[in-house]
Order: sequence, then structure tokens, then C-alpha cells
Amino acid sequence: MTSDRRVIGDDWELAARKHLEAAGLRLLAANQRYRMGEIDLVMRDGDVVVFVEVRYRRSTGFGGSAPSVDATKQRKLVLAAQCFLAEHADLARRACRFDVVAVDGSADAPHVDWIRNAFDVG
Repeated sequence: MTSDRRVIGDDWELAARKHLEAAGLRLLAANQRYRMGEIDLVMRDGDVVVFVEVRYRRSTGFGGSAPSVDATKQRKLVLAAQCFLAEHADLARRACRFDVVAVDGSADAPHVDWIRNAFDVG
């Protein structure tokens, strides 16, 4: 089952990437894994480095995909982003933001919500 979930997750991450690229963002990295967390997509929107969390939920019974990026997940994303920036000094001085691509519903009729600047770091 875990492998099925990973394949589904990979499919939605690719769909989110294509959606963002169509909007003008450029991919810098994907699936960056660190001890404290993972970043699904790292993209550039002009001069801004964008860390993207892609979430998919078939059902909104437990609140849907966007609310699943809670305070704990946000902290993990921030820590992972700090690790990424430490490895990429050329990007460390650029403005950064955290976006969420939330996908809910069936694969046949998904609802995609791109939430720019989904949360503040502070």
C-alpha cells in the first residue's frame, strides 16, 4: 500500500509541477529529503525561491488537503528549506515563500487549489 501511495503522490507532484510551470515558475529541485522533513518542489517565481508542498486527499472527510499542512508540517518545511538554502548559497539571499498545491477529490475530477504564500515564517 505504501508504494501505491508513493506512486499516487508522485503523480500529483508531477501534475502540480506542470501547473506551476504553466504559470511561469521554473523548477529548481524536486523531492529534497532531509532528516527533519522533505520539500516536494523548489521553484523560482521571478527572483523568489518558492518551496512547494503538494497535498492530495481523495476525501475532505478529515478536512481536506490544505488544512493538513498544519503547524507541525509547516515547521518541518521551514527546517528543510533552511537545509536546502544552506546547500545552495546562491539562493540563500533571495526572497522565499511557501506555497501549497492542495488537490482534493477523485483523479477524474480533482479540485486543484494553488495557495501562494500559504503561511508566514515567524
